[in-house]
Amino acid sequence: MNKFKYFLLAGILLLVACGSSNKNNTVTQVEVDEVKAPEFNADSAYQYVKKQCDFGPRIPNSKAHENCADWLENQFKAFGATVTVQEDNLKAWDGNTLKMRNIIASYKPESGKRVLICSHWDSRPWADNDPDAANHRTPIDGADDGASGVGVMLELARQFQQKCPEVGVDLICFDLEDYGVAQWYDGQKDENSWCLGSQYWSRNPHKAGYNARFGVLLDMVGNKNAVFYQEYFSMRYAKNVVNRLWNKAEKMGMGGRFVKKDGGGVTDDHCPINEIAKIPCVDIIPLYPDNESSSFGPVWHTLNDNISNIDPSTLKQVGQLLMEVIYNEK
Repeated sequence: MNKFKYFLLAGILLLVACGSSNKNNTVTQVEVDEVKAPEFNADSAYQYVKKQCDFGPRIPNSKAHENCADWLENQFKAFGATVTVQEDNLKAWDGNTLKMRNIIASYKPESGKRVLICSHWDSRPWADNDPDAANHRTPIDGADDGASGVGVMLELARQFQQKCPEVGVDLICFDLEDYGVAQWYDGQKDENSWCLGSQYWSRNPHKAGYNARFGVLLDMVGNKNAVFYQEYFSMRYAKNVVNRLWNKAEKMGMGGRFVKKDGGGVTDDHCPINEIAKIPCVDIIPLYPDNESSSFGPVWHTLNDNISNIDPSTLKQVGQLLMEVIYNEK
């Protein structure tokens, strides 16, 4: 994602609770009718994050990239999903041709009632925000920036195999998200150099006429200090979904993790989903407003983005929130 374009917005965004009611009997009825979702296993999700990192940096055209893609495809199949793989060769900003591989795992593919959960699975080819300039052209593990979101989705898939939600769910691993223009490049910074896999899917969905009620993008959801503000483009295109998620998180006692404050805007995989595919999609992405090196935190695009900085408790909260929402979608 273009994490250089994370900007703070002036003014206050009005927060409107989705589906709220002033009638006590109505609220009570909703609470009674809520489905108790299965327990999200954070240790399991953590192991899926670690497994991705064990392949090595998942940079395009590398053996690690190919091996991890094969593993992801087979793992989703093992969890009972109908798996679709999109492959193509895409031109990058630096002139390189990159082998793209989007991996889509679908549950109840026949259902017209669908929810989309997604994350990118590739890792940054350059640690171009590392405090040591000698590392600026070194690939990173991308434990948080990529693998954490996919780890959560793999645990969702494992749970769906055991107890499938009422609605259909598509878990999409987008490729080529993090091959955007490097900070060390002196030429023009092209916004469209990011999110190549999601741009491709949004123009060429895996199923003709595909639609979903809403989408949720997971990006950097594994750091112990992660705090998720309400991102600008999410509020612009999917405000009701943002409110639903953040209100649910507050009800679950996670108000300190999901903060109802303006988080600025970021060019990420949810942008083409919103703007091209026309599916309202929310970005769950952290903001570190007081961090000097980057508002995306101290390990973003550095060699320190490794498994040592992944906290199962963060994975647990994000994963459990998604499960509570998905299993209560009718």
